[in-house]
Amino acid sequence: MTTDADAPVLGRRALNRALLARQMLLERHAMPALDAIERLVGMQSQAPNPPYIGLWSRLDGFSFDEVGELMTGRRAARIVLMRGTLHLVSARDARALRPLTQVIQDDYLKTRAGDLAHVDLDAVFAAARAHLEAEPRTDKEVRELLAGRWPGEDAALLGWAVRCGVPLVQVPPRGIWGASGMARHTTLDAWLGGSAVPEATLDELVLRYLAAFGPASVRDVQQWSGLRRLGEVVERLRPGLLVFRDEDGRTLYDVPEAPRPDPGAPAPVRFVPDFDNLLLSHADRARIISEEDRRRIFTVNGIIRATFLVDGFVHGMWKIEKKGGKRGGATLLITPFAPITDPERAALEEEGTRLLAAAHPDAASHKIEFLVPQEASR
Repeated sequence: MTTDADAPVLGRRALNRALLARQMLLERHAMPALDAIERLVGMQSQAPNPPYIGLWSRLDGFSFDEVGELMTGRRAARIVLMRGTLHLVSARDARALRPLTQVIQDDYLKTRAGDLAHVDLDAVFAAARAHLEAEPRTDKEVRELLAGRWPGEDAALLGWAVRCGVPLVQVPPRGIWGASGMARHTTLDAWLGGSAVPEATLDELVLRYLAAFGPASVRDVQQWSGLRRLGEVVERLRPGLLVFRDEDGRTLYDVPEAPRPDPGAPAPVRFVPDFDNLLLSHADRARIISEEDRRRIFTVNGIIRATFLVDGFVHGMWKIEKKGGKRGGATLLITPFAPITDPERAALEEEGTRLLAAAHPDAASHKIEFLVPQEASR
């Protein structure tokens, strides 16, 4: 009888190359941005700009205007989904995945159940929904409405409950590259219309995760999704999955058709934006970043800094500084965590030059600076 102990072992580099291939970071792909967003099961969009850099690093010929057109055309939307965080997804996925992740929002509401027990939340949600569907509103505007309807209640708490209980879309111009504006929301139904889309199942969600991030453990898919008790889902799917182990003996699952490149496959340097799901979607992140470097990237206030990859692994962080207004200079600051070779430096300069040209084509000048390497403490 075959057991998990007999499953083939995948080392760190094998898992790394599999992840990069599925994340379209081994080579750029020629495909519409909307197709890429769906293949990746959405892109973390806690900050407005990272998905643009993430798509630029993954797609051949990507135009920064493309995502804005998808959002204004209501073919893509920014909505709270996996892990209870804001994601950029296709309109189809917004409709299909939001019901699956509502349980995360329900769990948040339970944490304040005592404070809200005397409140008719259905009435609060209905009032907020009508207000938001009349036109997109800021959180402050919603709180003011709720304070008028429920004087004496904590309007901030009621506004928070609305964000948990009502599926909301953050509307443009927020989220469009180069644009600015307050964060305004309307309901998912108001923004995308009432056309029916089949609700996704947990089985489908797990399979899509494995295709985009596998091979992976049950804990990995739970880390990515924010959902619990997915072991029974994986067990139900197990007859159609491949089973592996990692070097620590953990059981990993995968869809048979997904790429698993040779561990020695070359991996080009890549600039990965802050908050990218590449670094957020596994309980064990050793396939992409060391624990020492993870502590540098993940800050105590919830920021996940932008990183760059050398030979497929996080090797440092980067940021772009602009000075002199819209048409001022743009400087790419690259901070390695360990020394880099001359060929690696040249590759980063070449890729960085392309990044600056794509992200800030109107800047008066483009510069690249390498800062002093930050050696990992041992």
